Amino acid sequence: MKICGIVCEYNPFHNGHIYHIQKTKEITKCDLLIAVMSPNFVQRGEPAVVSKWERAKCAVVHGVDLVIELPFIYATQSAQNFAKLAMHLLALAGCDCFCFGSESNSLDELIRLSKIELPSLDKTIAPVQSYEKVYGKMNPNDILGINYLKYCHPMTPYCIKRSNHYFDEEMEDHISSATSIRKALRSNLDVKKATPMEIHDPLFIEDFYPLIQSLLLTLSPSYLQTLFLMDEGIENLLIKNAQCTSFHDFLNQSVSKKYTQSRIQRTCIHLLNQTTKKQVNELPIPNYVRVLAANEAGKKYLKTIPCTVASRFNQIPKAYRDMEMKAAYVYASMKSEEKRKKCKEEELQPPIFL
Repeated sequence: MKICGIVCEYNPFHNGHIYHIQKTKEITKCDLLIAVMSPNFVQRGEPAVVSKWERAKCAVVHGVDLVIELPFIYATQSAQNFAKLAMHLLALAGCDCFCFGSESNSLDELIRLSKIELPSLDKTIAPVQSYEKVYGKMNPNDILGINYLKYCHPMTPYCIKRSNHYFDEEMEDHISSATSIRKALRSNLDVKKATPMEIHDPLFIEDFYPLIQSLLLTLSPSYLQTLFLMDEGIENLLIKNAQCTSFHDFLNQSVSKKYTQSRIQRTCIHLLNQTTKKQVNELPIPNYVRVLAANEAGKKYLKTIPCTVASRFNQIPKAYRDMEMKAAYVYASMKSEEKRKKCKEEELQPPIFL
């Protein structure tokens, strides 16, 4: 039985993802497709526009057999750590191969670049500039692909030509980028032609700015230094810029050659969740997979999966369980009372089986 894995965020799930699923099955000829998916907060340091449960269900409806969760702490880190743990979980789940989208679609070249090490780079250079210094101008999915390839052994890699650019802001007739869909949602535009999802009351990082602002202006710098990603005095920069009246201005004032937009946003996500460096440093490498959704084939595979399966919330190791519950509370905090209650209840629910 050939098991293929994909790494995804589906923020939101759209027509390009349907193409990726179909093409992955075609080129890998896999018997089962497993997706490891970011939860309610994603790698760019943003809340997902819709919950992980809705995204996982949509993925299964459109061809994924089994969706497992990339824990919050790894979904909200740099490309390297995001990719490293995603590959770990796919291997843990028994995948023989994995498939990713790539702007260049040059697997041999990406494998070559994945063997170049970065430790000698100046630590003051932001990750994007670091990659450009070694690899030249790189596109986001190629950067992720390089990191997947660093950690994919013993899985066989495949890649698919990405049909649009990650940062495209204008919606196309059929396949649009997630960035363009989120931009349209911000403007209350109709996105039905781009995604099969029904999206109501999407969440955005700027919705959390009043809370981010309050925390930065009321917590002590010494406490902020104990939080994950609050390094090299970044807390002083963020405290100063928290005087800005809008998140847009706050971000513009904070971004620099040293700190990318994603780095600033990820730091804010960990501020909201009060993630401490001590918590992160003491986390064991996960030896389990948490199931979010599956079809009959995926459910059947779970009986033979070669690792611990957490199909109930209380089966997740406590250190991870505490983080996921806190992330659920934070994610729900900007919703109505009814939706807050639903969001918290969903975190405790069993997987969605279709």
